[in-house]
Amino acid sequence: MTAPTEAPTADDLAVRVLVIDDEAKIRQVVCSALAGEGVTCTQAADGAEGLALAAAEQPDLIVLDLGLPDQDGIDVWEKEALLDAGADDYVTKPFGVIEFRARVRAQLRRARMVRQPTPDAPLRLGALTVDVARRTLVRDGAPVHLTPTEWQLLLALLRRPGRTVTHRQLFREVWNDSYGDTQQYLRVYIAHLRKKIESDPYAPRHLITEPGVGYRLEIGD
Repeated sequence: MTAPTEAPTADDLAVRVLVIDDEAKIRQVVCSALAGEGVTCTQAADGAEGLALAAAEQPDLIVLDLGLPDQDGIDVWEKEALLDAGADDYVTKPFGVIEFRARVRAQLRRARMVRQPTPDAPLRLGALTVDVARRTLVRDGAPVHLTPTEWQLLLALLRRPGRTVTHRQLFREVWNDSYGDTQQYLRVYIAHLRKKIESDPYAPRHLITEPGVGYRLEIGD
């Protein structure tokens, strides 16, 4: 016999979000924006309190202000440096509530999904089918030839579906080098890759530019 499984409670299903910001009004705006999304919102006014709450509560998502009064240096980070350091996304103040809520939803979805390509599981991107093991790409039933560099670029983006990959990260992973004019160098290869994978390269649905920061690969239809 097996013991009956207890039904999950509301607390079990709630998403735990920790908001760390020294401005009480901002914390309230963030928590209010997430109200009704099944979110339990905890607030911290500085880095020390935030670290303690993060360790104690193990939140699903942390919304962190980079200008905390008790933390040195991080308030001068640029967007690209943030993403290089491991942040999943960013918004700049002032931000729109609708955009913020959408970005939070996207991060929580990605955290619950493992959609990286595996050797035995071709990946579908709308009309595209990518088979990493066989190094084949098919669009609308027709094979598409990619150069070795284009393949490396596509794989670097596939490893982080839906996330922005910075110019520096791509240059390092594809060319093993972080020097040179990364933006211009990548722009050429991205343009070639878009022509091969997008139905309309001038209105891309999958290979998206984050101006001044990098690129992301959207894998939805």
